Amino acid sequence: MELTYYRKGDYLFPNLTIESSENPIGKYGMLRRTFLKEHRGNWYQSMMLTGKLDRHLLEIEKTAQERMEILVAGLLQEHTAPDKEADPFAWAAHMNMLTAMVEECVINDIVYR
Repeated sequence: MELTYYRKGDYLFPNLTIESSENPIGKYGMLRRTFLKEHRGNWYQSMMLTGKLDRHLLEIEKTAQERMEILVAGLLQEHTAPDKEADPFAWAAHMNMLTAMVEECVINDIVYR
């Protein structure tokens, strides 16, 4: 790794840049970033300085979204939802309950590990 420096007054400062990706980081990626910042500070700083943080956060986001879809589909097979046209409020409540259950598992297993 080669470093270049620039002079400002009597001091030399390294030319450091952090590469950022164009992909937006979603909910689970932001939760992971906050978790790393608060509980794994050294790892967070190391990944940020080496430019691996954005890639890691995007991977966490993708993995969490995929796991959410798989688990919700599995729970829907076990616990069928009421008819959406007959009782839309019961259907929405059922789907929100399933989503909350799955999200709790995904957050604990993927984001906060």
